[in-house]
Amino acid sequence: MAQGFQQQSGGPGSVAAPIAGIGLIAIACLSFSVLDATAKYLSASLPTLQIVWMRFVSHVIVTFILFQVWKKPSLLKTGRPVLQIVRALCLVGTTFCNFIALRYLQLAETMSIMFASPFVITALAGPLLGEWAGLRRWIAIIVGFSGVLVVTQPGMGGMHWAAIFSVCSMCFYAFYAILTRQLTATDGSATMLIISGIVGAVAMAPAGIAVWETPPDALSWALMLLTGCLGGGGHYLFIMAHRIAPAPVLAPFIYSQIVWMIILGYLVFADVPSLSTIAGASIVVASGLYILYRERVKGI
Repeated sequence: MAQGFQQQSGGPGSVAAPIAGIGLIAIACLSFSVLDATAKYLSASLPTLQIVWMRFVSHVIVTFILFQVWKKPSLLKTGRPVLQIVRALCLVGTTFCNFIALRYLQLAETMSIMFASPFVITALAGPLLGEWAGLRRWIAIIVGFSGVLVVTQPGMGGMHWAAIFSVCSMCFYAFYAILTRQLTATDGSATMLIISGIVGAVAMAPAGIAVWETPPDALSWALMLLTGCLGGGGHYLFIMAHRIAPAPVLAPFIYSQIVWMIILGYLVFADVPSLSTIAGASIVVASGLYILYRERVKGI
């Protein structure tokens, strides 16, 4: 599937590849946004550790059925097992820390910290991947981040102690993105997705079982299963995006999550966006569209 997609999009070295990667990362961000909204909703009635564990358990179930792993045991083989495990643990770390932060902090506070990750990704991509960002891309990232600051307006009050979890989530995410790009050179997308789910389910099993509470209704059960579909599907698209496009090109487009969060906040939690939210989101979108334009014309 990955190879077919690359052929259709023109392959990793073509002009179409970065654009296709941007499209994939945008859809992945939508999946992650819905996942966060679902986790926040579930956290009102269930322990966070249980939600994190079930997110990975359902991830494993969905990927095993989707790829029919029992017929293709080779999907569980990797040429770089240590790196795969480290990458998977980074995913566990960013998921756990983000879910904890969402439980205690307002969405604006967690986002203002999480969206600093493009700086870390762009900085690390040069020495670790040899993908050095140009001046225009750095400017676009800074402009996009300024839009996030307009929306979140950090520093207006005292920060909750749980903000440290957002910082940790951001760092885990940055390393997860870098390791994903590294592993796409040797391992298949399905293998990376399956292994990350298995490692996450095993790592979180003791804590998840220890705090287990029976979900109060069928909706809660359905939403817990949905977290695996959203997480697994989103990260498959995430992997595909990094297979065909450089990490610094994709990094700014995690800002698109702020648009989805505004929409979901209104639909699910009845949060009406303010003028500053609308203005900041417009800046974010504009910076992303600029990078897309540059990739289409001649690249950055």
